[in-house]
Amino acid sequence: MIELIPAIDIIDGKCVRLSQGDYDSKKVYNENPVEVAKEFESYGITRLHVVDLDGAASQHVVNYRTLENIAAKTSLIIDFGGGIKSEGDLNIAFESGASMVTLGSIAVKKPQLTEQWINKYGSHNIILGADVRDKKIAVNGWKEDSAIELMPFLESYIGKGIHNVLCTDISCDGMLQGPSTELYKEIMKAYPELHLIASGGVSGIGDILRLDEAGIPAVVFGKALYEGRISLKELSRYL
Repeated sequence: MIELIPAIDIIDGKCVRLSQGDYDSKKVYNENPVEVAKEFESYGITRLHVVDLDGAASQHVVNYRTLENIAAKTSLIIDFGGGIKSEGDLNIAFESGASMVTLGSIAVKKPQLTEQWINKYGSHNIILGADVRDKKIAVNGWKEDSAIELMPFLESYIGKGIHNVLCTDISCDGMLQGPSTELYKEIMKAYPELHLIASGGVSGIGDILRLDEAGIPAVVFGKALYEGRISLKELSRYL
């Protein structure tokens, strides 16, 4: 079965969701992300994707205390992203309880530094974040588009030892209209060795099952859960 990874996105220490990365669309779902994480764990969830949206917007890790609290009060295996721009940020994330870090903008802007980190911390501890708009990589909390094409970007990092890739189609994210399954199939066909984590657009359990049928290794989802389109009880049948 596809690996199920719920997401907690954080602004001001609260659990929120955006639509297509637009900060003005922010909706607060819970004032206490720790309670959300504990509920996930109580239903058998073992993985968690935590995004520091304040960090993504401000170029350095901000909500590390929230990460620390989730890690201290659950046994979830957490990957953490948003605002990791320096080795100091990277160390804060690991010291605060992240098992893995997701590197997005920095991987686009500073590939040599990113490669050094892959070699130093191990590729199993690093997830390449590939945030895509029209098959081109977007950076800085999705506020900026780059001219970098998705497939060559992935290929360059596979050459650097990357195995884990979190790919978010921004046009789908938070829209509850289904994920970019065809895009993920295309990636898996080109790079079958990747541990690809699909992200963006999941609207219900049917979408997750279709990604599973398509051979996608893992999926991140959030809004469908918070809006009641998927229940934790329903998910627990697939864990």
